Amino acid sequence: MSDLCTPTFADLAARLGFSCDTAGGIVEVRNPFALQNWTLPVLEITVIVGAVLTLAYAIVRLRRHNDPTNLVLWFGAIAYLLIIEPPLYFPGPFGISEHVDTMFAHNVFTVDFLWGRLPLYIVAIYPMMATVAFEIVRILGVFRRRGVLVGALCVGFVHHAFYEIFDHLGPQLRWWEWTLQHPMNQPFFDSVPLPSAVVFAALWPMSLAFCVQLFVGRHVDDGTTFTGLQIAGRTVVVGVLASIGTAILPLPATIGGSLSGSVTVGGAIYAAELLALTAVAIPVLFGQWRSLRRDPAAADYANPLVLRYAAVYLAVMTVLWISALPAYFGAVNGVTTEGGPVGSLGYSVICLLIAGLSIAAAVNVSTAVSTAKLTFVQSSIG
Repeated sequence: MSDLCTPTFADLAARLGFSCDTAGGIVEVRNPFALQNWTLPVLEITVIVGAVLTLAYAIVRLRRHNDPTNLVLWFGAIAYLLIIEPPLYFPGPFGISEHVDTMFAHNVFTVDFLWGRLPLYIVAIYPMMATVAFEIVRILGVFRRRGVLVGALCVGFVHHAFYEIFDHLGPQLRWWEWTLQHPMNQPFFDSVPLPSAVVFAALWPMSLAFCVQLFVGRHVDDGTTFTGLQIAGRTVVVGVLASIGTAILPLPATIGGSLSGSVTVGGAIYAAELLALTAVAIPVLFGQWRSLRRDPAAADYANPLVLRYAAVYLAVMTVLWISALPAYFGAVNGVTTEGGPVGSLGYSVICLLIAGLSIAAAVNVSTAVSTAKLTFVQSSIG
């Protein structure tokens, strides 16, 4: 759609190897074996399968336990996506082109929407990753023991760990391209804009989790039953308020950077926000795991399906990172011979360890819940 091909997007598309003028329509399907490299379809399959599994679990959870929390989380993430992403792709039609230029462009994948702007896997990654982070925190009993706000902080922390493994790999493997000079992308942390690493990897899932637990989860825990209309209404409210929260939470960095006229100051405030979140989340998550180890009977929620998928996701990301290492170490001035900017291997390893330990802790608790249920059934039969 040539009238929507801004110069910035056209340049990003060319660097990724496709033409903005011929990038499909509302929906376009391509041959997965004809994509730029083999990692693109592997990423698609991994993320889309996760989204389908988490949706299936959400439906089962509603039907068997009358608990819509996961369903509201899943569709709340989609609502958030539909509010946030289109203006970023088409700033002109949304009337914000004087303030916001194209910040990034995705490569073309097997299934794309909106003239090559929105791959299907991006639609899928929002609810998939939000569910993985939310369920790990829920299994560890943080919401139940520490409340809505602390639980949401922990979700943001866990989500950040899972997301940054992917975020620091994507530019090198040509999954997307950032607009390097865009002021809203400054400063960069290797190949990743620091604002993105904080806002989209930590603050938006925190905002979403807070709204889901506030409007649905805590009420379900208290025994409240919702009608279908109430579930739909609260899903919309969650998507809207999570979007507003994502605009409010980064304000200290936005205002600080604007008043100082320095992206360094803004970046320092973003980093401080992430460090504050981390300082709360780590002792809480560790403390909850240790508490439930001492008293397994206090654990009352398990989700083996999502934990198994989370482990598969980490395994796939690890394989993709390993495949990228030769080009990573051969990069010159932070750019590979294929033109991909490299991310931070060290930070990705730290995030991989945090994500792996989070899964292990949740598996430990889930096993305790399953064992307790089996013991109860056996004693009842006996």
